[in-house]
Amino acid sequence: MRCPYCRHADSRVVDSREADDGQLIRRRRSCPECGKRFTTHEEAVLAVVKRSGVTEPFSRIKIIGGVRKACQGRPVDEDSIALLAQKVEETVRAKGAAEIPSHDVGLAILGPLRDLDEVAYLRFASVYRSFDSLADFEREIETLRAAARARAGAAGADGDAGAAAGAAGRTN
Repeated sequence: MRCPYCRHADSRVVDSREADDGQLIRRRRSCPECGKRFTTHEEAVLAVVKRSGVTEPFSRIKIIGGVRKACQGRPVDEDSIALLAQKVEETVRAKGAAEIPSHDVGLAILGPLRDLDEVAYLRFASVYRSFDSLADFEREIETLRAAARARAGAAGADGDAGAAAGAAGRTN
């Protein structure tokens, strides 16, 4: 690392610390030539490979923008959108790859968005999955309904089991 003061070609690392939950390394360096100290920041760059083959850096801001468009007019606050974008970034980075296809980023958005707002999910899915007809929407809506019935059934079964256990413990 070149010294920013005297341009000497070498420097010595004095201290290293993680920042941003391990996504960034802050290094304190010392120049052996002029003796001045300076700080560098190292960040692992996550690249997204688009369908066209073009590679660009991952951008949480682009995730927020796309989700915000899908949530337009819906009762979803900015904090929820920011949290969703953070979850997406964590999911994508957890894969451990330096490059990730844009398709995988879209998949990482769909799950949390479905949990956040089903209408926004349908809007996003219709663009992401290139819906061509009403049948595509109907199929996706039926998938959402089936998942809701499964959740309601699981919640009802838990409630029934708890009620049965409570009734079994009572005596008249």
